[in-house]
Amino acid sequence: MLTGVMALAIGTIVANLYYLQPLLHLIRGDFRVSTFAASSLVTLMQAGYAVGLITLVPLGDLVARRRLVVGIFVASALSMELASLARSYGLFALLTVVIGLTSIAGQILIPFGADLADPATRGRSVGRLMTGLLAGALLSRTVSGFLSESVGWRGVFRVAGLALLVIALLLSRVLPDEAPRPRVSYRELLRGTFQLFAASAPLRRRCWYGATAFGAFSVLWTTLAFHLAARPFSYSSGVIGLFGLVGMAGILGANLAGRGADARREHEATRIGAAAVLVSFLLLGLAPGTLLGVVAGIVVLDAGTQMVHVSNQSVIYALAPDQRSRVNSVYMLSFFTGATLGSLFSASAYSHWGWTGTCVVGALFGLGALVPSLFERQRAALSDPAPA
Repeated sequence: MLTGVMALAIGTIVANLYYLQPLLHLIRGDFRVSTFAASSLVTLMQAGYAVGLITLVPLGDLVARRRLVVGIFVASALSMELASLARSYGLFALLTVVIGLTSIAGQILIPFGADLADPATRGRSVGRLMTGLLAGALLSRTVSGFLSESVGWRGVFRVAGLALLVIALLLSRVLPDEAPRPRVSYRELLRGTFQLFAASAPLRRRCWYGATAFGAFSVLWTTLAFHLAARPFSYSSGVIGLFGLVGMAGILGANLAGRGADARREHEATRIGAAAVLVSFLLLGLAPGTLLGVVAGIVVLDAGTQMVHVSNQSVIYALAPDQRSRVNSVYMLSFFTGATLGSLFSASAYSHWGWTGTCVVGALFGLGALVPSLFERQRAALSDPAPA
């Protein structure tokens, strides 16, 4: 039951990052800004999330995580409610950064869940938590699109804020207490976070895979609403939101990767996932004006991205069990740096070259994940000492 509640909470707060995407064309019209300015809101939100990853997530190794998580949920709810009231593009843009900053609680809950799990089934437990994250990321688009047709895009933000407050109350009652955390200064905590990255080659490799795979994921979802709102589709925001349901295939990828991790097959899952990311943009580029091509591309991309991500987390959580929040902070900073760059490059490419530009950028991110993954086992064998 606890894992289920944590997965629900993770999905609820990560949804903050994605409610915006099927609404971009509505927000563009409301604030009367360009397509590039509207799509840049996604980049700003992800940049805020990246800052939260490096400044707030490491606190999970320093303070009681129940209190920390509940406080972040309340702050996130407040930022969503304020965003719903914004009447200028500049203020709304600033609040998207705050929303991103306060949406990182899931990245504290995931290592918390890994700590609570049986080591023999930790991969599957992480896979279940990732199912919650993925469901939140994808269903948020569907919920956002449908709600916007009845309550407008501002109503979507108001409802999301109320949901966050309900989850905060639930977590305050069900999350377990922890033993006193080690006494470390905040400065030492941040320094140790970067030292982990510098000292661990496996962590650096997994950060790269995460950045490139999620960068590709962000490339698609940043500009998909514009593509589907234009001819030949001309879909409404409600219909565009339904495409989030298509991406639920990624749940299968997350759970397969979790089982593969428990069987020590992370390398194979990473390669298959990276190859799927590349193939997805070939499908999207070769059949840009067909519903089947778009649906097939989304399914393959989301499943591949989640296979890479869950495999990565299974590897990094075994590196430093007593520092999982800091390890996760470094990894997720890389992950969302890739997402931020993916959004930025996608917005620019779509503005200049349309859907073809989006697909080329996404394919390049996919290649960035696939090529080094093909040589990971050989490189690891050369760089890591053999066990005694």
